[in-house]
Amino acid sequence: MNELKKSDFYFDLPEELIAQDPLEDRSGSRLLLLNKYDGSTEHHIFKEIIDYLRPGDCLVLNNTKVLPARLMGVKEDTGAAIELLLLKRKEKDIWETLVRPGKKARPGTHIVFGDSCLRAEIIKIAEEGNRLVRFTYDGIFEEVLDRLGEMPLPPYITHKLQDKNRYQTVYAKYEGSAAAPTAGLHFTKELLQRIEEKGISIAYVTLHVGLGTFRPVKADNILEHHMHSEYYQVTREAAEKINHARAEGGRVICVGTTSCRTVESAAREDGTLQECCDNTEIFIYPGYRFKIMDCLITNFHLPESTLVMLVSALAGRENVLHAYEEAKREKYRFFSFGDAMFLTDSFTKDNK
Repeated sequence: MNELKKSDFYFDLPEELIAQDPLEDRSGSRLLLLNKYDGSTEHHIFKEIIDYLRPGDCLVLNNTKVLPARLMGVKEDTGAAIELLLLKRKEKDIWETLVRPGKKARPGTHIVFGDSCLRAEIIKIAEEGNRLVRFTYDGIFEEVLDRLGEMPLPPYITHKLQDKNRYQTVYAKYEGSAAAPTAGLHFTKELLQRIEEKGISIAYVTLHVGLGTFRPVKADNILEHHMHSEYYQVTREAAEKINHARAEGGRVICVGTTSCRTVESAAREDGTLQECCDNTEIFIYPGYRFKIMDCLITNFHLPESTLVMLVSALAGRENVLHAYEEAKREKYRFFSFGDAMFLTDSFTKDNK
C-alpha cells in the first residue's frame, strides 16, 4: 500500500459552515446518505434515518457523559486569572489537567474557584506539560463541578453555550468525557423509541472521549501519528446484542467514531465481542479491515483529522472527500453542532 500522507485528507472549509450553535430540534439537522461502495449520495433530514434502518440491525451508541470540565479561577497569591481543564481522574481528588497560562502554574501554586468552595493545588508537572492537581472542596465534588464548571467546547466553537445539556446526548449516563460523542446529539428519546419499536436493537457501550480527539496530526506520513489513549467498556448485554445481530445477518451500525473505535478495539479475531474494559489507542485509516462495524452515522469532521481518516477507511477516501465537497456546496453545517452523514450499504427504504 502506498504511503498515506496527511495532505491526502485535506479539504478547504469556509469558516461560515462551522456550526456555532445546536439546532433547537436535535433530529431536525440534515442527513447526507453516502453509499460506501459506489460513493453515491442522497439528502435527507436526520429523523428520516429510521427509514434506512432495518429490523434486525443493531445501533451502537456511546453513553459517556461530558464533564463540565472547564474551571475558571484565580491564583490565591496574586489574583491572576487561571483556567483548568480536567483531563483524567488519577485518584479520588487528584486530576490530570491542562492549565492556562501554564507558566503561572508551577508546583505549589494554589488556585481558588467561585466562592472558595473549590480550591486546587498544583502538585506535579506531568506528560506534555499537563499538571497534576489536588482539589479540596465542601460537599460532593461532582455537585461542585456541576455548579462551577463549564462545558469544554471545541476550540472552533466561539459562541457561549446557553444550555449545558445540548452538549450531552439524551442517553448520556457515565461521566468521564472531555468532549461529546457528537454524532449522538441528533437523537431524541422519541426517535430512539421509534427505532426500537421497529425491531432495531440498541447496544450501549462506553468510551470516555479525551481532548486528544482534537489533537492535529502533525506527521506528514500518517503512520507516524500516535493516537491518544481512551478508556472503554463493553457490557455483557451490549456484546450479546451485537453478536446476535451479526449472527442473524443484521447490520452493526455505529453512532459516531467513538462507538466504532470501541467495538473495533474490543473485537475478537472471529468478529465477536465479549464483556470487557480496557484502554485503546486504535488508529483506523484506509486499509483497515473492520471486524464488527458495517455502517456508520457520523458528523462532518476537520480536514486532515484522524476522524476523516477513519471515515475514509469505511467508504474510501475519494468517496468521502467527494461527499464533503457536495456537503459544502449544499451548505451543510460542519463539526460538533453540525449536520450528519450515514455511511451505508444501500439507499433502499424500509418503511415497515
